[in-house]
Amino acid sequence: MKNSYEGIGQWAATFACAQVSEGEMVKITGSGEVGACAAGDGFCGQVLSVGRDCGACAVALGGMVTAGYSGTAPTVGWCALAADGDGGVRADAAGRSYLVADVDTSGMTVTFVL
Repeated sequence: MKNSYEGIGQWAATFACAQVSEGEMVKITGSGEVGACAAGDGFCGQVLSVGRDCGACAVALGGMVTAGYSGTAPTVGWCALAADGDGGVRADAAGRSYLVADVDTSGMTVTFVL
C-alpha cells in the first residue's frame, strides 16, 4: 500500500466491555458499555485497546479505521456496511453508508471513515 490512513481524525471514548478484542467492530450494548456485533448489526466503532482486566476498552468513534471484511469486497466511495458477526464488516445494502478510501482485496481489509 502506498498510502497510510492510520488514525487520521480519530477520536475515542472508554467503555465498559466484556469479551472484545483489539480491532473488533462493536456496538453499544448497555449504558456506557460495548460488546460484539452479530452479523448485520450496525456498529458504533472499532476497539483500539482493551484494559488489562478486560473490563474496559477504548473505542474509536470517529475518524479513519481499517477493518477486516468478509464476503463481497466493499466499493471505494460511499458504500453501505454492516457488521459481519466475526469482528469485521461486510458490504450490506441495508447497512449505514460510509466513505471507503481503500479496499485491499488480497488482505481482505477496508479503510473507511466512521
